[in-house]
Amino acid sequence: MLTVLRLILATVFVVATTLSALVFCLFSPKNPKHVYFFCRWFNQLQKILGLTIIQRGLENAPTPKNSVYISNHQSVFDFVTDPGMLRPRTVSLGKRDLLWIPFFGVLYWITGNILINREDKSKARDTIKQVAEAIHQRDLSVWVYPEGTRSKGRGLLPFKTGAFRMAIEAGVPITPMCTSTTHNKIDLNRANNGIVITEMLEPIDVSDYELGDARALADHCHALMAEKIAQLDAEVARLEAEASPKLDTRKSSTQ
Repeated sequence: MLTVLRLILATVFVVATTLSALVFCLFSPKNPKHVYFFCRWFNQLQKILGLTIIQRGLENAPTPKNSVYISNHQSVFDFVTDPGMLRPRTVSLGKRDLLWIPFFGVLYWITGNILINREDKSKARDTIKQVAEAIHQRDLSVWVYPEGTRSKGRGLLPFKTGAFRMAIEAGVPITPMCTSTTHNKIDLNRANNGIVITEMLEPIDVSDYELGDARALADHCHALMAEKIAQLDAEVARLEAEASPKLDTRKSSTQ
């Protein structure tokens, strides 16, 4: 029953947000400020799912300077856990297939995010150059999931080099953002789905890197993020273990 209720609430929320965005964005379609604005809305989905999200490290975001932000990509629930970390004038890079997701696809496009065709490698390379130029021409930051696909419980997958070549070509820092593991954590039929921690790490200067160093930079960031995610998972386990006896005590007192 709770699952059905949550699905209904989430559907109503997404449809209402999309319709509002369509009206709002008609006056300035694909303006990068819209992504941040509507991410504030999507950040509220955590309440529908019964999650407590701890957000920290936002002071590390190199705003108002531009950056390429990278994050681990776990599941569809990233659209619940990650939006609160997105910074102003930041757009995300997503595959063109997202456009065909009912309601969300239109919202993703009209708010100014960038859609790419990953199947065409030559066009993908051109897109990297175009986005690198747009970072300065349009005063943008870009959010990328460098794994290229959702990990679905397989841990942090190897990184593709596109995001890193983009940062090197644009001459802007790479800023990692890590989210604690959500695989098998969220049960739509459970009232309380516990804690998720999202943390922004310090920006990584790429001025000493050349395009040929993109793989080395990707591997360096992968190691940093894998270590941080392991730390976040351990912290989540500790926090939830500390909270569990309190919940048990409350249950006992009501019996």
